Amino acid sequence: MADHSRRDFMRNSLLGLAALPLGAGILSKSAFAQDLPRLDPSAEQAQALNYVENASDASDHPAYEEGEQCDNCMFYQADSQGCQLFPQNSVEPGGWCQSWTAQA
Repeated sequence: MADHSRRDFMRNSLLGLAALPLGAGILSKSAFAQDLPRLDPSAEQAQALNYVENASDASDHPAYEEGEQCDNCMFYQADSQGCQLFPQNSVEPGGWCQSWTAQA
């Protein structure tokens, strides 16, 4: 009887060990770039922050300054092309929004 329990324990342990990489991917805080749809500039949240896909298109916005774009903003996440302000979407690295903040 003890051997049967030991076999069950070993089998379940190995199955659990095999499932760890899958679980780590599912529970990961950061999404992968291919998983994030590109932010649509006409989306409500994008419009609220005056998001544009090309930073030069924001040149008439009072908060815009030359050289500001998503890929040098503190909210930008290069590995996923994501933005902390738009967590469900990726953004254009050359884009801009009025919440742009210099990287520390």
